[in-house]
Amino acid sequence: MPNVRVATFNCENLFARYRFRDNVDPDDAVSDGWLADDTRFDINDRDAKRITGNAIEATNADVIALQEVEGLGTLKRFRSKHIDRGTRVYPYVALIDGNDPRLIDVAVMSRYPITRIRTHQHVKRTPRSSYTFSRDCLEVDVDVRGTELTLYVQHYKSMMGGRANTRDRRMLQVRATRSIIERRFGRSNTGNGYWIVLGDFNDYMTDGSSLGSLVNWNQVEEVVARLPESERWTHYWNRGNTYSQLDYILLSQSLAARSPSDPEIVRNGMPRRAGRYTGPRFRGVGLNAPKASDHCPIVMTVNVP
Repeated sequence: MPNVRVATFNCENLFARYRFRDNVDPDDAVSDGWLADDTRFDINDRDAKRITGNAIEATNADVIALQEVEGLGTLKRFRSKHIDRGTRVYPYVALIDGNDPRLIDVAVMSRYPITRIRTHQHVKRTPRSSYTFSRDCLEVDVDVRGTELTLYVQHYKSMMGGRANTRDRRMLQVRATRSIIERRFGRSNTGNGYWIVLGDFNDYMTDGSSLGSLVNWNQVEEVVARLPESERWTHYWNRGNTYSQLDYILLSQSLAARSPSDPEIVRNGMPRRAGRYTGPRFRGVGLNAPKASDHCPIVMTVNVP
């Protein structure tokens, strides 16, 4: 069985020119989905991009899902300038402009050929409803040595404005994701297919979680739960000195049964203020900045037929 390393990483405002400042609601920093208020952002520096590239390299991923990427051109430029041999390592990329007014999209980079891309950004609950997905549910098929592996890349509604206040929107997105998968792989024995749901889910699996109907679905396994509870955190929020899991990799039942290893969480790009991580950092990581992201990449070795 061939092994494929699959990763997810919210690379935090991977823009070509700027990044939003801390404590700024990016939804308030744009006037029409294009023009940004220049009092709300700083010029993005090369050190931060270099460290973000270091974090991606450290995953040694064959296929990596990314969140918060400005656009396809930005991703290709980043790949060539900040990932060693990036164009050769990841010759295949997928990104479709989605719904976010800040122009942050979800994307995939792959060593293996991408054979099919489908956007679900136009899904609505009713014809008069707003779009279901805050960004997109990007569906990508990858040809792994003859086996078709399907990724569903997510970046659900953020908790900005309050976890409880935004819960219903995330629940709607979670239900829509599950429905999309069931339509593709069948409503019975859905987990027999070779598919993965992954990305920044923007919620915790604690009381009141919006994620339960997907993360606890009997057709998947949430593989980060294989780690000790104290080792599951993927996000650091310096204002509250909070460590939490916001990022997930859900393997279909079939893939989970074939893939016994534990996932790995790459924390070398975390700011030094995140003192729970005591291991080595990438060169140049600062107390708060520069850093790779406020999220950590997760990588999982998956065995496909």
